[in-house]
Amino acid sequence: MLLILIPCFALKATAKLCLRVTGVEHNGSDTDTVIRKQSATVGVSYGSDVQFFGRTGPITYPFVSADAIYNTKNGLFIYASSLKVLGYNPFFDEIDLGGGYLYNISKNFRGSASYTRFFFNKDAAQIIKSASSNDVNWDNSYNWGFAKSGVILDYLFGKESDIFVTLNTSKYIESKFSIFDDKDYLSFSPGVSAILGTQNFVQRYADDHSYRIDAANLFASDPDNQLMAHNNSLFKMLNYSFKLPIAYNRPHYTFEFAYKYSIPINVEGILLNHHESFYNLTFYYVFF
Repeated sequence: MLLILIPCFALKATAKLCLRVTGVEHNGSDTDTVIRKQSATVGVSYGSDVQFFGRTGPITYPFVSADAIYNTKNGLFIYASSLKVLGYNPFFDEIDLGGGYLYNISKNFRGSASYTRFFFNKDAAQIIKSASSNDVNWDNSYNWGFAKSGVILDYLFGKESDIFVTLNTSKYIESKFSIFDDKDYLSFSPGVSAILGTQNFVQRYADDHSYRIDAANLFASDPDNQLMAHNNSLFKMLNYSFKLPIAYNRPHYTFEFAYKYSIPINVEGILLNHHESFYNLTFYYVFF
């Protein structure tokens, strides 16, 4: 975490968080705080379980993460993220590095295009996304006033290749009252989302973990594996989720608690995913 946080403190730039490290939901706050200016922001998070495009591993993996982003005035940005699964030996399990471009087509229509490279610790066997080491992301949203809708396209490749489409709708609400003084406020971002795509990464995860006793529920005979591999390559609905982030905001920083209820659909690879509640705590600091 220090390797990521120290360089960002040295940037001495300002702005609000605009951070989305693709796939695993350990990235910054969910509240709607995007500002187009030169900026630097750092954040830390705790999550109750690692999730990757609507899928979780056979064991619950709580984690902590550190995230940082630097935005330029012309819309270019670079970011870094590190993740540590709690209760396991590696000092870190994953580091992500990426960059992209933010654009505004109109006042209400915004988007970004980015590329992310994932680096996994060789001993981080529990990371379900380890079959994918690259992600090309295209994120677009439109603010209708009463709500904001988004469409996110992801192409992931590495040991396996997958395509995902995420549809989401949310409503950003700020309190009209203060908590301690006139410089703070609460914000709420209730939302729903649906994920469609392929899930070849599930079959690769099963193949790579054939030696693990705690993942014994992943395996079947060869004919069954061939059928599951075929099913994993089909583009279909993967997940529905409902989310409620609640944040306490001040001029320089934000604390956020987010609850998400996830409903996996068309689960393949015998991961035995089921309905699950996720909890995230996030703190991020804004330099200005």
